[in-house]
Amino acid sequence: MQARTTIPVGPPISKPLPSYWQDPKSPLANLVEPEADSGTQPYEYAIIGSGITGTMIAYNILKRRPNSRVVMLEAREVCSGATGRNGGHTKAASYRSYVQNVEVLGKEEALRIARLEYVNIVETHEMARELGIQCESEFCRTVDVIYGWGVFEEGKRAIEALRADAKEEERAEGKMAWYQIHEPTDEALEKFHVARTNTNSEIDDKEDVAGFFEYMAGRIHAYRFTTGILKECVKKGLQIMTNTPVHALQPSQTTPASWHVYTQFNTITAQHVILATNGYTPYLLKETQSAIVPMRGQITAQRAGPNSKLPSPLTTTYSFIYKGGYEYMIPRNTSAGQDLIIGGGLGVLGATTPSEYGTVNDGSLNPKISSYLLESLAGYFGASNWGEDTPSERVVQEWSGIMGATADGRPFVGEVPGKKGVWVCAGFNGHGMVLCAKSAEAVVGMVVGEGRVEWFPESFLVGGGRLRRGGEGGM
Repeated sequence: MQARTTIPVGPPISKPLPSYWQDPKSPLANLVEPEADSGTQPYEYAIIGSGITGTMIAYNILKRRPNSRVVMLEAREVCSGATGRNGGHTKAASYRSYVQNVEVLGKEEALRIARLEYVNIVETHEMARELGIQCESEFCRTVDVIYGWGVFEEGKRAIEALRADAKEEERAEGKMAWYQIHEPTDEALEKFHVARTNTNSEIDDKEDVAGFFEYMAGRIHAYRFTTGILKECVKKGLQIMTNTPVHALQPSQTTPASWHVYTQFNTITAQHVILATNGYTPYLLKETQSAIVPMRGQITAQRAGPNSKLPSPLTTTYSFIYKGGYEYMIPRNTSAGQDLIIGGGLGVLGATTPSEYGTVNDGSLNPKISSYLLESLAGYFGASNWGEDTPSERVVQEWSGIMGATADGRPFVGEVPGKKGVWVCAGFNGHGMVLCAKSAEAVVGMVVGEGRVEWFPESFLVGGGRLRRGGEGGM
């Protein structure tokens, strides 16, 4: 694993696998609208990356500085990276990291992280509603189906710790620290429509369900949400240049306190350059090599058999959690019926897993993960709930995407040490839908000179030697 963190990171490949979410494509997908003087007149802000992070950075800049000159550069089509390829899940599962965060960072900082994740979810869905973006946004309940008694007991202790430290109002139904714990009774199995034993034919250990954790989360068409926000930004003056990879950043020798952004087509000058490049960040910021490591994930859209007993649509989202990892799943209504979007598979493949680190190749799939995911939903829900089907026709589509993993599990947000005017907001560890929007808001506050806001976790900031420690520690 350590060796793979040192593989030099390249730019996004030119031919990624088609994403399930990008059909139909946004009218902005291949937009290139640079001003005539874009190569000579400096911008105030240049944003690299057009996923949810870059988009929310643009949105917040234009909200605070409405007359600013802002350009966004994207190596491929708009929203072609992780945001346009993820599982559509706005789910924090804050309890899973809470105890460790308390031990490493202290209770106050651990609570700050949990609160940010919850607020990020709520505000994402509120924004979709307020702006009228048709993106299948729903704030709803979720369930973690837990396999293994040790995993269940550890989860219960973590939930109890989070609830004990939270405010009373945060423990109310639907709030940050509201959880319901269900033992694996027949009634609970029926409520959540899962089989008592995971019968996935690709695994040797057929574990039983140990229990369930129910709490609040959401689901969303992240591609439509993000391109909907981008549409608003374009109305406010954002310039977008797609299919324009950035290959280097250099301080300007002619324009004081500015940076040159080099593409294969032109050179853009900006006072502030903000990298919203997640797993690709080390390509442009060599100091983040080994601190932010690209990690490939796989996702499938599947359909149950014709005699399925599953409600359509399922009323909750899901995670299936076991000792070595987890899968995540949301239901989605389509004209052809209910699609179940499930991703993961990294935790069950042993020696195969390291191959998914250090790669930016989202133009291919890992066949072992494909085989595992193919059997996952039928295994979790059981034959009687899933219904008879033909495995070869089960998968509607399968694709991959590149995430950004960090050694300590936290993103890097803020100004790059020694590079005044260069900012980064990246490294979300596959957790971007509950971190990116608020992280983008926070970094914009820093860029415009307001500093770190009290609600933003100090442990997310770039400083304090985190880049150096990330390089030493690896993954």
